[in-house]
Amino acid sequence: MFDLYELQHQVRDELYRWIDESYRNLPKKSDGSIDPFARGLEDNDIDVLRHAYVSAVYTMEYSESLAEILGRIKEIFSFNSSNTHLNSENMDLWNNAVGRKYGKLAKNRRELFELLIKALKNGELIIDLHDKREYKGKKYLTEVPESFVIVIKETATGENLTFFDLFKRRILSKSEFISSIKLGLYPNYIIKKINGEETPVSKKDKNQFNNLG
Repeated sequence: MFDLYELQHQVRDELYRWIDESYRNLPKKSDGSIDPFARGLEDNDIDVLRHAYVSAVYTMEYSESLAEILGRIKEIFSFNSSNTHLNSENMDLWNNAVGRKYGKLAKNRRELFELLIKALKNGELIIDLHDKREYKGKKYLTEVPESFVIVIKETATGENLTFFDLFKRRILSKSEFISSIKLGLYPNYIIKKINGEETPVSKKDKNQFNNLG
């Protein structure tokens, strides 16, 4: 079953294997496998590559807008990094954006990995918490609503077809989402008639947190 969270972990593990094989050795467990939660993998080159690679893969597999939203959900996309430093957010969001850039350029994940290694060596990625470059886009979400649904598939004309409930880890077709809204299961969303067709949209409030429009 599709799960954004599970894919995230698969992507991380894939990246760590390639880093260990061709970039530098990573900490291992007693059985010889890479330990993704070992100390020393945060706020450094490995952390930088992870942020960029995960964001890039979501761009490749789904869309740049979906990757951008997911990259700003700190609670969901945090592995072993505490992000206690004031500049950690800037560094992470900067590197997410670089990842999305290369996610649009790479033909496959191995090529993506090579492009990001090159970007790291060329200084395009931020690896120093005191780097003066500032990310100008939207920041981490500080308030996440009770229900949080994002679009994971749409038509070429922009019609939303498939949705994912981030908290319930549930895929919803358009008809299923509409029915759930009508039952009151998603209070932050409403149904509007667009071009004569029922369409789920988010309620307007102070939070610009999703991609439903």
